[in-house]
Amino acid sequence: MLFACCLGQFMNVLDASVVNVALPVIAEELGFERHTLQWVNNAYTIAVCGFLLLGGRLADLFGQRRVFLFGVTLFTLASSVGGAADDPVTLVLARAFQGLGAAVMAPATLTVLGTTFTEPAARARAFGMWSAVSGVAGAAGVLVGGVVTQWFSWRWVLLINVPLGLLLLAAVYWAVPGTGARRDGPGGRKGLDLPGALAVTCGLMATVHGVAASGAHGWDSPRVWGTTAAGAALLGLFVLHQARFARHPLVPLGVFRNRSLTAANLVAFFGIAALFSTFYFFTLVLQQVLGYSPLRTGLSYLPMSLGIALGGWGIAWTVPRTGPRPVLLGGLSLSCAGLLWLSGVDAGSAYTADVLGPALLLGFGMGAVLNATTNAATAGVPARDAGLASGLLNTTRQLGSAAGLVTLAALSTARADRELAGGAALEDALASGYGLALTGAALFTAAGLLAALAVPGRGTPVQGHSGPRALQPSSRR
Repeated sequence: MLFACCLGQFMNVLDASVVNVALPVIAEELGFERHTLQWVNNAYTIAVCGFLLLGGRLADLFGQRRVFLFGVTLFTLASSVGGAADDPVTLVLARAFQGLGAAVMAPATLTVLGTTFTEPAARARAFGMWSAVSGVAGAAGVLVGGVVTQWFSWRWVLLINVPLGLLLLAAVYWAVPGTGARRDGPGGRKGLDLPGALAVTCGLMATVHGVAASGAHGWDSPRVWGTTAAGAALLGLFVLHQARFARHPLVPLGVFRNRSLTAANLVAFFGIAALFSTFYFFTLVLQQVLGYSPLRTGLSYLPMSLGIALGGWGIAWTVPRTGPRPVLLGGLSLSCAGLLWLSGVDAGSAYTADVLGPALLLGFGMGAVLNATTNAATAGVPARDAGLASGLLNTTRQLGSAAGLVTLAALSTARADRELAGGAALEDALASGYGLALTGAALFTAAGLLAALAVPGRGTPVQGHSGPRALQPSSRR
């Protein structure tokens, strides 16, 4: 079961990063224009963000194995279509359906873990492995993308999901127990809040679409601010509906009285905003400032991947003893230091002296943060709401990755353009812009550090929407 959940999360996170290195080749072969190429990634991100909350609730309502299998099947089929695409429209649509499958699959992995591993030490080890896989997959995606693009074809960055998906389908069917649809007593199935699901899905999709389009059109474009404002209005309508009118709320707002869940989601937003933005800018630093090939760029990610694995899995045993807060504070501090160190890389830097150290610091720190955040976000949440908690966490992470990258990319571009206008060499201007972006990522980790102070310490009672007693983790399966 743990293998199935980790493989599912590995596929989700890998696919969010593996395409990046192949984008120039995809643009040349399929005829993408410069301003449309971003939608290869944006279509995936928007679909994931829009449907994650709904996907998490579906696992609660219709059974975790059933929903897990549906998500894996959709993800695998969409990957095969994308790998065979001969035009931009087909590829972008396939990526959107991949995102939809990921939005269903990702919360199901956490739901299964949260309802299976209820003993604190086992729960920490399971979440540690899941978190380590999440971080390693993000860094490994660049390595896999570089190797596959340089030695084979860009199509295999998508087609590789087909054999992995078939393996995952078999693992889920064999290892994950079937659970019946949730029922609201003897009268029938628990209702799904369709108006709320429609409002939050459209609201999240519109907001992320607006943020993503700002890079190409600028914030003063009616298309950008109009779409973003419409998304914000829909999200406000969703909150009002959940609070006043929904008979079966998609997100019972009382869940945010769980201090651990609320603080952990804030940490996740800022931490992932820093980590996944760093994946993007670290790739550009290696290729455009230091002049590395795609393959060498991928290999340069190995120390960071190792650090994430050690931080996520190796530190899992300490979480039940210390609680998640000390691990979060330590991990975010290391990540902040690594990012500030990395922001000083320029065209004259050497990998061993100037890149290896900060990559290890950032990897280990973020691995620990991913582990402890997952533990804190699901601590004390009753089994019936495990999908809700995991959906919230995954949604927060996706929003953090989208918002963080767009914000730092705008700052980086403005700095580089200003340096070029002042007569700086191209490599120096790019290094300056990317250094500013990495400094911004360090500020995100500092904001996460402040949020981590609100995570309850070990032994602090967890309050939540169902009452303190109902929110204590059970020691029985």
